[in-house]
Amino acid sequence: MKKIPHTTHRVPLKTCPTQNNLIRNQTICKLNKVKNSSKAEISKQIKQLNCEWDTERVIEVHAASLILLSTLMGVKGGRFWFCLTSMVGVFLLNHGLYGWCPSLPILRKMGIRTSEEINIEKTVLKMIRGDFMNIGTDVVAMYNMVVKQ
Repeated sequence: MKKIPHTTHRVPLKTCPTQNNLIRNQTICKLNKVKNSSKAEISKQIKQLNCEWDTERVIEVHAASLILLSTLMGVKGGRFWFCLTSMVGVFLLNHGLYGWCPSLPILRKMGIRTSEEINIEKTVLKMIRGDFMNIGTDVVAMYNMVVKQ
């Protein structure tokens, strides 16, 4: 039996290393462009990142749509369509456990990032904005700085 990878590593482990590097380099390029921006502009960037769809959300929406459509087609058009319903379920299970499904390579080539990759960019933006300066060792203050918009 395959070892189930850590949640944050599942998708990058199943993504071509070249694509992972491209996504990383694009993020660094974006961060370099805004590193001298105003706090208001950086806050705007963070708010935009909060609206960005990650790989999980895109895959879940696609899978749910296919399951609903194939179930409806199975009821109206014949049992064959239930095969698609079960295939989508198997691929969704595989993605949940191991981080791979047939649409993943396409999504990654489209630049769809994991929530971890998006959160890394948000955290760096917060560092650039100066959120983590002089907070001491107060855990509540640290937590509040991380979740700040």
